[in-house]
Amino acid sequence: MARPSKKEHLVDTAVKLFGRDGFNATGIDKILQEAGVARMTLYKHFKSKDELILAALRRRDEQFRIWFKSAVEKTGGSPAQRLLASFDALEEWFEGRAFGGVPFTGCSFINAAAEFSASNHPAHQMAGEHKRLLMEYLRLLASSAGARNPDQLAWEIALLHDGAIVAAQVSSDSNAARGAKEIARVLMKQQGVSLPEEGRAVTAQC
Repeated sequence: MARPSKKEHLVDTAVKLFGRDGFNATGIDKILQEAGVARMTLYKHFKSKDELILAALRRRDEQFRIWFKSAVEKTGGSPAQRLLASFDALEEWFEGRAFGGVPFTGCSFINAAAEFSASNHPAHQMAGEHKRLLMEYLRLLASSAGARNPDQLAWEIALLHDGAIVAAQVSSDSNAARGAKEIARVLMKQQGVSLPEEGRAVTAQC
C-alpha cells in the first residue's frame, strides 16, 4: 500500500486532533508536532488554518458517510430494517467500535457548527451540507420503505440521530442510540411503514 502524501497525512492528523480536542483549541504547532512535518510543508498546501479546517471537514464527511452507509447496508435487510439499523450503527460508533476503534468524541460537524456559529462561515455551511447529505440518504430509505411522507420521516429520524449523538457525547448515555431507535419505531408505524418483528432474523433482499 502506498504511503499517504504529506498533504494527506496533514489532513488525517487534523481530522483526528480537531475531532478529539476541538477546532479552536487545536493550534497549528500541535498539528505539526503530531504530523511530524515542517511549518513550510503545511503552508505549501494550506494558506491558513481555516483552509486546513475545511479540508479536514471534507475528509471527515467522506469518511463518515462511507462508513455509515456501509454499516447500515451490511444488514442486508429491507429499507425499513436499514432505517432501524442506522441506530445500531450509531451505537457502534458511540461504543468506540467504529473507525478502527477510535474513541467517540462527538460529531465533528455538530462541534464545527457550534464553534463557528455564524451561519455564513464556511465551516458552519459545510456542517449543514454534511447533515443534508445524510438526511437525503435517510429520505431514500424512507421512500423505499413506503413511508407516507418520506421527507418528514427522514427529518424526524435525522433529529433522533443528532439527539442521540449529543446525549452520548454530553451525558455519556450508553442507551442513547437504543432509546432513539424505539422512538423511530413509533414514528415509522405512524408513517405506515411495515416493521420487522423484534428478534426476527434479517433476510437479505434481492
